[in-house]
Amino acid sequence: MFHTIDMHCDTLMHAFLEDGGNADVYHRPELCIDAERLAEAGALAQFFAIYIIPDKAYEHFHRPALSHEEYISGCARVFRNTIERHSDVIAQAENASQIETNFRNGKVSAVLTMEDGVAVNGKMEKLDEFYHMGIRALALTWNFENCFGYPNSNDPMINGKGLKPFGIEAVKHMQDIGMLVDVSHLNDAGFDDVCRIAKVPFIASHSNARAICRHSRNLTDDRIRALAKAGGVMGLNLMPGFLNDSEGSQISRIDDMVQMIQHEKEIAGIDVIAIGTDFDGFDGDKEIASCDQLNRLYDALAKAGFSAGEIEKIACGNVMRVIHEAMH
Repeated sequence: MFHTIDMHCDTLMHAFLEDGGNADVYHRPELCIDAERLAEAGALAQFFAIYIIPDKAYEHFHRPALSHEEYISGCARVFRNTIERHSDVIAQAENASQIETNFRNGKVSAVLTMEDGVAVNGKMEKLDEFYHMGIRALALTWNFENCFGYPNSNDPMINGKGLKPFGIEAVKHMQDIGMLVDVSHLNDAGFDDVCRIAKVPFIASHSNARAICRHSRNLTDDRIRALAKAGGVMGLNLMPGFLNDSEGSQISRIDDMVQMIQHEKEIAGIDVIAIGTDFDGFDGDKEIASCDQLNRLYDALAKAGFSAGEIEKIACGNVMRVIHEAMH
């Protein structure tokens, strides 16, 4: 059995917006991830993102829009509920030693993260506030411009804009305090800026290779090599549109996942590859439909010639190295 660290899911959003702040994510068979199945699968750690949704997304959940503060508080409450009510199987972790301790105690580690730095609102003290909440990784952008910089885009003008002055100082501060810098969703020039100023490894929590699937959310080969040189990792995203750019692709196929990993290994080495499923953040048919089915990917990698040691690195080893170096 390989013990997975998954660097991204959107499970908290669904639990909070569908059931409110009294919810937890223990037994949620309608979702891709819950603590019950994580424990059954022997997961090492799950990163639970507080994804800052745009106001129009509330319509999907038939709810009035909330302020960033109300929404973040609600998602964090669902996270805490899960840990407090089900402490026999899951425990929060904010650094590598806590993940290792939880594992020895037979518990999955839950790591709180945030997707989209819009709620920072250009205030360094907000980063400190989120850190004290327990947030240990922050995706600088989502799909819109914010105080850090600009999102991935097919528009060369947008893609060529670097981090804003606040974004540069914020990245330095995040690395100083031990919050992982996450460049998934960031544009190309912003990625280059992070690479230039980073003193410790950073992550692309749920991004694939653009050479295989030509979506601007994915990383170019040169940037994958730069990420590897910086000691960072990229998490395999299982969303169909980031695995295969065929017209109308709506199936998340294991063969496409293996091809993606083979390419990343070929151009940058095994140490840059990790898992970042994006579970509960996308629709479509899934050959791997939940957190307890990731063994299907590992079996396919073994059949494709990956060694047990290489698969262990992909499942958790590479991310643990980054956590040791950059999260505290």
